[in-house]
Amino acid sequence: MDRSENAGVPLERTLRALGVLMGVLLPVYAWTVVQAPIDSVQGVMQKILYVHPPLAYGAYLGFVATAIGGALFLWRGEERHDQLAVAGAEVGTIFCTLMLVTGPIWARGAWGPGNWWVWDARLTLTLLLWFVYLAYLLLRSFTEGDERAARFASVYGILGVVLIPLNYWIIDLVGSAMHPSNIEFQGRDRSLGEGMGLPFAVGNLTLFFAFAYLLVLRWQVGLRRSRLEAQADA
Repeated sequence: MDRSENAGVPLERTLRALGVLMGVLLPVYAWTVVQAPIDSVQGVMQKILYVHPPLAYGAYLGFVATAIGGALFLWRGEERHDQLAVAGAEVGTIFCTLMLVTGPIWARGAWGPGNWWVWDARLTLTLLLWFVYLAYLLLRSFTEGDERAARFASVYGILGVVLIPLNYWIIDLVGSAMHPSNIEFQGRDRSLGEGMGLPFAVGNLTLFFAFAYLLVLRWQVGLRRSRLEAQADA
């Protein structure tokens, strides 16, 4: 018997706990962003800071979950691990898409007309990362239920995760027009000004739990679908 059949109750409890956390954090998140100071240069547009980087971290986490799920599937051959990989790719792609949308909006407001997009290193790599996992999802959608395709996708997801550290550190290696540096939290060159640390921290925490909720929910849906298909074929 596939262990995915026994995963329903723990996942349901996890979803409930995450739902409670989200209910508590969302109003706190909104309040801290509203109360955050307005940047003297970028104005209110700067408040996208409390959304854009947390979305990036969610995208990274999703694709790491895909790699972990894929590695476990190659090792153990269990459906639950394959469904974790698919869930990570779907939720990661959602977060990556929102990151690619909010980034140009921020750039347009901060740097004026003509700056929706610049083909610098990080933006190009982020777009490549998005296409890599979009291709993963297309592969899975056309080969659903094919174990050989699932194993190929597992290897693909593991290899694709290599782009994540490269995407993060690329601006330290070659520079970036729209991302002058990674966010620094300490020292003289710290990126966050007075009053910005709390909303940024709460934003990251809230979107982390939003990511976790969506990941568990999609994982649960995938397991239920697989179980129903197995019962129908029996």
